[in-house]
Amino acid sequence: MNLLRLCVERAARRSGYGDDEAKGAGAELVAAPVMQTGPHALLIVEPDAFYTQLFSLMGLAAHRRQWQINYSVSTSAFKESAKKGPGWLRLEGEALNVFGLPRRRLIDSSIACFNGPYRFRLSNSKHVSAPNASAARLLAELPDSAFSCAAEAIRMGNLALWHGILHAPTKLLQLDDFDMADLIADHLEDVGSWVSSLFVHGGGGAVSILDTIDRLNSGPWRGWILRSTDFFWRLEEHKVVPLHLHDGVLRTSRSPSFEVKFTPACLAAALRGRAILPGMFIAYLVVSILPGVRVLGGCRQTVYLPLMRYLTAIGAQRAGDTDLLAALEGDERPGVWGHRVLRLADGYPFQEVEQAGGVLPLLSRYAEMPLVETSGDLASFTGDPIWAEISEHIRSGAIARTSDEWKWSGI
Repeated sequence: MNLLRLCVERAARRSGYGDDEAKGAGAELVAAPVMQTGPHALLIVEPDAFYTQLFSLMGLAAHRRQWQINYSVSTSAFKESAKKGPGWLRLEGEALNVFGLPRRRLIDSSIACFNGPYRFRLSNSKHVSAPNASAARLLAELPDSAFSCAAEAIRMGNLALWHGILHAPTKLLQLDDFDMADLIADHLEDVGSWVSSLFVHGGGGAVSILDTIDRLNSGPWRGWILRSTDFFWRLEEHKVVPLHLHDGVLRTSRSPSFEVKFTPACLAAALRGRAILPGMFIAYLVVSILPGVRVLGGCRQTVYLPLMRYLTAIGAQRAGDTDLLAALEGDERPGVWGHRVLRLADGYPFQEVEQAGGVLPLLSRYAEMPLVETSGDLASFTGDPIWAEISEHIRSGAIARTSDEWKWSGI
């Protein structure tokens, strides 16, 4: 927790906050260890991001918190699906290219790569920048600067919007995978830390976790935690590529000459030098599981986070660390579904903020509405195959309700 606190203070200073404010952010996280972890890096006026933040602001205001701290994965691609993702924004019914990127960059590139410059364009299919009134007003609020990395552009754009059109009552602090890289390096450079001495040193803990991931993917939990990469990604010019651990060395088939020894010193140096970035498991290990921070993420996180905690328990058991096992067992609700829980079916974030005159009047309006009116259109969830599978399990009796909990009869 102390390493995470220092990480938060560094990130606050990087975002332009003063020393006293940075220390205040770290102290608040220690006092109230809760962090928003969904959605991924998006401009804050994108509907998924906006309504998630709006719901969080209600909770923060109710508990009189001064900081909205969130961690956004920045190894994602510009395009997650058809004209949706960090590279896209829909305004007045028109899909706009946030940075005016060519099609091949939108498909192949990761937002974490230092292959800029990136400038906010909000251009349409005819390459016209700010083609409608809303886009023109929004573009005027975004930084008119060039950024070497799209993830940094989105972070700075959100800060400008937070202080500009939103006039939010709390201070925004965004952590990304570069913050996680430095935080993991902090763990690795501490020879007594769990990550350094038991997870990495000798490779025993890490190897047992990889073996368990393979076992999970051969049974009913397949697909929830994949070996897309072995703990870290290789950061190349245009994309992040998988690394695989073999004989104590991380390698990628795309670059035969590239390798990183799986030792604390070598991994820390590669993270500091931005040669590699953390995968989701090790990022959640240092931001949530080890420091005991409750994370508010998406509906899928309510499944994969417990599995990540299970993997950590396997590593702790392999290392004989009974103290960590006991601490994990004592956690109460380490993760909560706190992403995309508030959205009107016809919601249009930028227009809503403009009409309300800021986020505070908007918060008041939503706070007075019954939950059934604010739950929005859940078609995006019910259309997911996982919900059909869960419904079938309920009908068959494999999942049954006992008292106030749902129990899986096979566990």
